[in-house]
Amino acid sequence: MLKKIIGGITAPKGFKAAGVKAGLKKSGKLDLAIIYSTVPASVAAVFTTNTMAAAPVIVSRLAVQKGTASAVVINSGCANACTGPQGLIDAQAMAHMTAQLLKIEDQEVIVSSTGIIGVNLQMDKIEKGIKKAVSLLAQQGQDHNATTAIMTTDTFPKSCAYEFELGGVPVRIAGIAKGSGMIHPNMATMLCCITTDAAIAAPILKKALTAAVNVSFNMISVDGDSSTNDMTSVLANGLAGNTLIDSTDSKDYTILTAALTQVCIYLAKQVVRDGEGATKFLEITVQGAENDVDAKKAVMAIAKSPLVKTAFFGEDANWGRILCAVGYSEAVVDPEKVVLAIGDVTIVDQGVGVTFNEKALKDIMAQQDITVTVDLCLGTGKATMWTCDFSYEYVKINGEYHT
Repeated sequence: MLKKIIGGITAPKGFKAAGVKAGLKKSGKLDLAIIYSTVPASVAAVFTTNTMAAAPVIVSRLAVQKGTASAVVINSGCANACTGPQGLIDAQAMAHMTAQLLKIEDQEVIVSSTGIIGVNLQMDKIEKGIKKAVSLLAQQGQDHNATTAIMTTDTFPKSCAYEFELGGVPVRIAGIAKGSGMIHPNMATMLCCITTDAAIAAPILKKALTAAVNVSFNMISVDGDSSTNDMTSVLANGLAGNTLIDSTDSKDYTILTAALTQVCIYLAKQVVRDGEGATKFLEITVQGAENDVDAKKAVMAIAKSPLVKTAFFGEDANWGRILCAVGYSEAVVDPEKVVLAIGDVTIVDQGVGVTFNEKALKDIMAQQDITVTVDLCLGTGKATMWTCDFSYEYVKINGEYHT
C-alpha cells in the first residue's frame, strides 16, 4: 500500500540536499540545488527530444550511461542552452566542481539547468554556489530550499514523498519538480528529480521510469512548447535493503513502478496547476477510440488547442472547438457517433448538440477543476491528459519573460 508521508526529496534513506542563492537570478532568490546520495545509486533518466538540446542535457545523457550516479546539481535562472562549445565546457565544469567537493567521479553527477536560453552561465557564481550548497547538504531542513531553488516562473514549489513495502521491507520514494511554462509532452516537459532507497538494477529502473513518464509527464500540456532542457532523473541507492529488483517480471517491479508512476502523476498535475497564468485545471479523457494510439492523438489535439484553452478561460462552453480538434487529430473518427460531456453534462450526442441543463453547465465552467470526456464509440482505446486554460496573464508573463 502506497502511503503519502511528510517530507521531501531526502525522505528516502541516505539522501541529502541543499538549496542556495548563487546570484544567478536578478531577484536574488534561491537558484542552485544539489541532491546527493551518500552511496552510489542506480540511475535512470529521460531527456527532451528537442534537437536544440541544452548543454546539461548532452552532458547528463553521457553520465547516465554509466548506470550509477551519486549527485544531481541543478541551477535556475540560466538554461545554458544554445550556448555552443562554451556551454558544454560550463556544464562539464558544474559536474567537475560538484564531484571534487563530494569526492566522487565527474560521471557520477547529473547536471540540470533552467531559465533563459542563449545566455552563458556565470561560472564564478556557479562555483561559489556549488561550494556553499555542498557545505549545507543535510538530510533534514534543506528539502524546501532545494525544491525552491529550481523554480523559474513557478508560483509554488512542487514535491512529494511516499512509503510502501517491497517484500515486507519499508521503502521510500520522493520527488521534486519545476515547471510552469514551455510545457508540452515530448519527454518530461520540465525538470524533475526523484530519489528512492529501493534496490533496483539501472536497466530495470529505466524501464520503470519510462513507463511512469509515458502516463504522467508525457500527458500534460500548458502551452504546446517542448523545452530544450527537459529532464527527469531518478536515483535508487538500495539502502532500504529490499531484494534487488533485476527483472520486469517480478511482483516488486510492478509495485515500484506503480509508486514511481504515482510520484510522476502527482508532480505532473502540480505543474499543470501552476501553468503560467492558469485559472483552470482540465482533465481531458478520450475513450471509445479504435485503440490507445488514436485516443492519445485526439486527447493531445484537444489539450493543446489555443481555441479550446481560451474558451475555458472565458467559461464559454464552445464545444465546436473541442470536436474540431478531435477532427484534425488524425484519429479515426465517425462524426455520427461522437459523444461529448463537460463534467456530468452531456452536450453532444451522435455528433450533434443536444438539449442540456444550461445552469448546471454554467456552474461547472465556473469551477477551477473541470473534466472533459469525449467518447468516440468505436472501440476500447482510452487516454487521459491534463492541461490548463490560456489567460491574459500567460501572455503578460511570456511577453515580459526576458526582462
